[in-house]
Amino acid sequence: MAAFVESDKAADGFALDYSYTQTYLPGAPSVELLAIIALAKTATGPRVALSVAKKDDAMLRGLNCLRAEWEAMREWCIEHDLAWLELNRPLRLNPIRIPKPWGQEVWYTGIEARGQSEVIDESGHRLPLPWLLSVCPRQLLGQESDELILLKVLDPLPQPVFGDLYFEMHEEKREVYVVTHVDSQAWPNGTGGIRFGFDQRKREMYGDDARFKADYLSAVHAYRNVRVEIDELLDQNRIDEGIALDAPVEPVVLERWLAKLPTDLREREAALREQMEAFIHIDPLKVGDVVRVPCFTPHSLLHGVRTVEFQTPVYERKILSFAQKVLTQKHWDTAEAMEMISLDPPTAAELPVLSSTPDLQIEEVVQFRDFHVQRLTLQPGGRFLLDRKPVEQGSEYCLLMGIAGEVSVNGSALVPEQALFVAAGTEKVELLGSVDKEAILLLARPAP
Repeated sequence: MAAFVESDKAADGFALDYSYTQTYLPGAPSVELLAIIALAKTATGPRVALSVAKKDDAMLRGLNCLRAEWEAMREWCIEHDLAWLELNRPLRLNPIRIPKPWGQEVWYTGIEARGQSEVIDESGHRLPLPWLLSVCPRQLLGQESDELILLKVLDPLPQPVFGDLYFEMHEEKREVYVVTHVDSQAWPNGTGGIRFGFDQRKREMYGDDARFKADYLSAVHAYRNVRVEIDELLDQNRIDEGIALDAPVEPVVLERWLAKLPTDLREREAALREQMEAFIHIDPLKVGDVVRVPCFTPHSLLHGVRTVEFQTPVYERKILSFAQKVLTQKHWDTAEAMEMISLDPPTAAELPVLSSTPDLQIEEVVQFRDFHVQRLTLQPGGRFLLDRKPVEQGSEYCLLMGIAGEVSVNGSALVPEQALFVAAGTEKVELLGSVDKEAILLLARPAP
């Protein structure tokens, strides 16, 4: 523990050095951290700010000469390139990007070996999210929460085929997509799409589900054979250029490699892919749309359509097909999936309206066992105060994600594809819409 020089102002502060076990990393290594915590009394209530850094002896010595005054502590953190985070205000999440063969995932609250999201202050200084949560988890998360809801964006490449996700199915995992952006070059009219189940007109033409399934499976097997042939040839390019066999490759590189393949092989791949995809239904998508993916319904987000994804914490899938090499497994699960697949079209339903006023409409996006998500539509100039209560009375954290327009959250601007973390101890959260444009945002919080 490092103590500051005493101050006669209405402020206090201290530094705490401690060992933190990084359970999300292989081997769960420990790191020695230093937390700097500032407290201040104001007319509207107490203020809390903190920063966290790797422990450094020189830093500890400097702290012993620092006065426990809010501004002095803030300036000291800025001088040492440390984030200064006021817990009474929403904290901006700084996402990390995880490469995928179809594009990337953008993690706003991801904490695992592949990467850890961050929080960023107004000066641009960043702090790893798990380090922040290690200091005062109850004040940040609430009494009942142990971890954050996983908030991420699926960001496919804009190029057709290269940016199309796996056509996959889940037995237990339920997913909800909310569209945040549609690439204007890929979709000039602003409407993209998602492969979602099977083409019902083609199914009706068959009049026999068993034969429909058999012919679809046959089309997939034919495409799978040509896919394997192409991927084996492309793997030789990986070896020649020193690229790992399981690493994503940029489309410009893949296009160069594909151009060297025999013309008849490329034509055969395109024809067989078209035959396979003729069995599949495509739903249109535009910004703000919500897609609930039921279990046993195969789906594949199309290129150039970015979405926020919320999911139940079950990590299982069956891949029916993919127009590239699958990097995470050597097989497809088509035959097994077809034994349990649902051919019926998913039921489309309007989102339940939980509340509606001239300023704000609140709709229920999803209620999972662990958390709920709502869509808030705030009219220009509209004002709304989120229901909050003290931490000791059961307050929990929440996440806010911008979808369209702009909204001010306790004075912090929230624009599309930005996300804010609101600590459980933040007792007042006020939303204020811009004067000239409707704002749409998502609110996610733990289930009560």
